[in-house]
Amino acid sequence: MVKLIKQLVFVFLSVVLCYSCEPSYNVPQDALKTDKKLRIFPDYTDIVIPSNIAPLNFMVKEEGEEFVCRITSGKEDLISGSDDTGIIKFNIDDWHKFLKANKNKSLDVYVYVRKDGKWYEYPKYNIQVAEEEIDRYLSYRLIEPSYILYRLMGLYQRDLTTFEQTPIVENLRETIIKDKSYCINCHNYQNYHAKNMLFHARYALGGTIIANDGHIEKLNTKSDSILGSCVYPSWHPTKNWLVFSSNKTGQVFHILDKQKVEVLDHASDIIFYNVDTHEISNVIKTHNVLETFPAWAPTGDMVYYCEATTNFLDTDADSTMDSKSIVNAEQLKYNIYRIPFEEKTMTFGEPELVYDAKANNKSASVPRVSPDGKYLLFTLGDFGQFHIWHSSSDQYVKNLVTGEVYPLTAANSNNVDSYHTWSSNGRWIVFSSRRDDGSYTRSYIAYFDKEGQAHKAFMLPQENPDYNIKLFKSYNVPELTVDKVPYSADKFTEIVKGPSTPVKYREIRPRFKNQDDANQQINN
Repeated sequence: MVKLIKQLVFVFLSVVLCYSCEPSYNVPQDALKTDKKLRIFPDYTDIVIPSNIAPLNFMVKEEGEEFVCRITSGKEDLISGSDDTGIIKFNIDDWHKFLKANKNKSLDVYVYVRKDGKWYEYPKYNIQVAEEEIDRYLSYRLIEPSYILYRLMGLYQRDLTTFEQTPIVENLRETIIKDKSYCINCHNYQNYHAKNMLFHARYALGGTIIANDGHIEKLNTKSDSILGSCVYPSWHPTKNWLVFSSNKTGQVFHILDKQKVEVLDHASDIIFYNVDTHEISNVIKTHNVLETFPAWAPTGDMVYYCEATTNFLDTDADSTMDSKSIVNAEQLKYNIYRIPFEEKTMTFGEPELVYDAKANNKSASVPRVSPDGKYLLFTLGDFGQFHIWHSSSDQYVKNLVTGEVYPLTAANSNNVDSYHTWSSNGRWIVFSSRRDDGSYTRSYIAYFDKEGQAHKAFMLPQENPDYNIKLFKSYNVPELTVDKVPYSADKFTEIVKGPSTPVKYREIRPRFKNQDDANQQINN
């Protein structure tokens, strides 16, 4: 009886092991070479990748009965394959061992397709494994690409070394319940660490949720002295200080243009907030001037932002966008400025023009300085600042040492390339792109080398390569961090639903001595 039980256990384990192991594939030795260019999705051909990135699983877009992929360093191979689905997946442990062993090396990739009983070898492509890793976590908002609805949305964090995605906060179905609705946006972190972070909740349960060293609170940032709610945050790299823009925003819809919608500011200012004292202040407050997208320099002594004059628009904060606004919007050109900050006195100096986009008949948005302080990364489009909808938008940099301004041509596409984030080592950028279908925003990663050039961008890898095709949501506002958010989604939801703490207004030294000086500066 004991012997029989042992035999049954052995058979059971054998079956389990058999079903749990992955199929093995052999490289065909009799494959016929073809000159036809291989089609795969996502496009992972001829790219530079981090050595700690998750497997680049892909789908072969060629007809066939069987598929094999061989990645070789010349000394060792990594092999995977597929049945007639053409979906190539790699064992995650084998993948990471292979990349780790081949840091700073070039890999050749061969794909073989069996069609009508014959094997064909397609032209090889190259993958370069960079020496520098990318920050482990990427956070983003997943949102339906709509204009008025924000149900079933959330902020999520993805482990870039695996395929694990975890929620930071979700609104779930509560958005359809009266007085419990809220939108979630504008997440930001202090110096690539998630312990100090924030995001905004909007509508019925609106407020700014700030997590600071384990303590979480919801703020009511409204004040009679402040234009409106805070938007587009940036956390000081070392201190508990934040800069925001405060924007009054409206939408105008296109009838014929595939861009679909234009988002315009009626008015916007730059705001400073002290997390420790709950004090909020105006940094730049002017009439007929729009200031937006503030971002601290990595040294903490300068704030970069975008600014446009609006003498042709009605900037009454209570006004409503009309049909003329979209025509005027095409004249709206944002330049990039910076304003110095004195830490001891907590005051701001006079603004300085950094890049005159208007002189080139362009408009700039989202200025962000590289961690080493050498490069200013920004988005450049034909007009306006809501470039996530603009097919003309591309990634640009300014060399802050030489003053040279140029596009990141290898990373850009012929469609939307917009909101971006630097990695903490400055060697990677992640940005939003609609290059795949023009409607859904997806996250793309590009290597930024020591010479200030970006390389071909590649889509955020997924366990199932067709995942992004089937996901009817857009990736919004990518942000890299070195560590995982230490707060639970349930805790954030509890704070969103709870009471808010009012802030105190504190006057700081204004941008100009008087409005006449402001108008003179604007006219100049």
